[in-house]
Amino acid sequence: MSLSVSRRLAAVTAFAVAGLIASTAPAALAAPTAVTAAPTPPDIPLANVKAHLSQLSTIAANNGGNRAHGRAGYKASIDYVKGKLDAAGFTTTLQTFTSSGATGYNLIADWPGGDPNSVLMSGSHLDSVTAGAGINDNGSGSAAVLEAALAVSRAGLQPTKHLRFGWWGAEELGLIGSKYYVNNLPAAEKAKISGYLNFDMIGSPNPGYFVYDDDPTIEQTFKNYYAGLGIPTEIETEGDGRSDHAPFKNAGIPVGGLFSGADYTKTAAQAQKWGGTSGQAFDRCYHSSCDSLSNINDTALDRNADAIAYAIWNLGAGTPVPPGQSFESTTDVNIPDSPAAAVNSPITVSGVAGNAPATTKVDVNIVHTYRGDLIVDLVAPDGTVYNLHNRAGGSADNLVQSYTVNASSEVANGVWNLRVKDAAAQDVGYINSWKITF
Repeated sequence: MSLSVSRRLAAVTAFAVAGLIASTAPAALAAPTAVTAAPTPPDIPLANVKAHLSQLSTIAANNGGNRAHGRAGYKASIDYVKGKLDAAGFTTTLQTFTSSGATGYNLIADWPGGDPNSVLMSGSHLDSVTAGAGINDNGSGSAAVLEAALAVSRAGLQPTKHLRFGWWGAEELGLIGSKYYVNNLPAAEKAKISGYLNFDMIGSPNPGYFVYDDDPTIEQTFKNYYAGLGIPTEIETEGDGRSDHAPFKNAGIPVGGLFSGADYTKTAAQAQKWGGTSGQAFDRCYHSSCDSLSNINDTALDRNADAIAYAIWNLGAGTPVPPGQSFESTTDVNIPDSPAAAVNSPITVSGVAGNAPATTKVDVNIVHTYRGDLIVDLVAPDGTVYNLHNRAGGSADNLVQSYTVNASSEVANGVWNLRVKDAAAQDVGYINSWKITF
């Protein structure tokens, strides 16, 4: 944030979604009702986001300790992000500008397809201050936006809107890069941007969950996501005018975003609802040399990265839909190689009235080197089995998939299991995460 007005064997590259199988005969076997759902926002792997942060940290360490405008560490950061996007199929543009006697760089990445007259843009500033590596400010936003873009590529997403991503230079000197981008867009091009989403400092070590209140639709989209997790949010005020959404807003473009706090102090009421330490800054290392890899709250970073994907998938479709109540397991469960028994990943559901809906959604993220070996079922609390995946997909690795299950005969509350069996020898993997939404 500105000082100025402030993831077969050779290469596992994607995540796959799968269902699980019972190791013993089920109490009842439902007719195969699982069908592939409309695009559902993916779980963004925290490990992938943190891998990007590790790279940014190494870049800073190898270039004088920072990634600031005009320094070698910033250009190396831009080159790292651009390389990832180019390999993933984005069309990238490196925009140059001059500030404080040094060349600055913005990176723009466009995903092919979508309505060119309705552009959804997501961005973050990539520069740090000169004092340190800037891992929370703003490696966190930059890494999460990068991984969300890579998730778009992995999913082969084709939303209604055209998707564009930006990484801004010289934000710490007064939003210079984003101002340059907006000011040099012709009026007709500005009019095509239906919304700009900004992510600056989203992994603060003593985090809050703040949502920009500038555009009602974008604001409500983020609130819907967090309501699905049962996490209260507050309106973001600390960063008003101090990050890269400001030039877009000033140009009449709808803006929104997320923020986890900088040098403001967390109140007792905020600590009560979010955890953490009251009377302490959200980020005690704001603009300091200690803004390093240890200056990140993994839970906040994970939640906010998933929220970015949720917003892109929903706003990109042009039809945001409030989520039902969701329950998620992010506990890794190893899947033993055949002929071992199936493994289960349980989720305890409570507080949901009545039966599950006919449109119960199951999002599965399984890392495996041969998904054609896998049998995956959803097992209801009464033992009814809904088969999601039965050794499909051939030799491809991983399973990242969403399913819609007619579970309307099931009482929602109770222990649901994702059960997975490896039905052939040689390849291995694990359940990375799964989620059930009523």
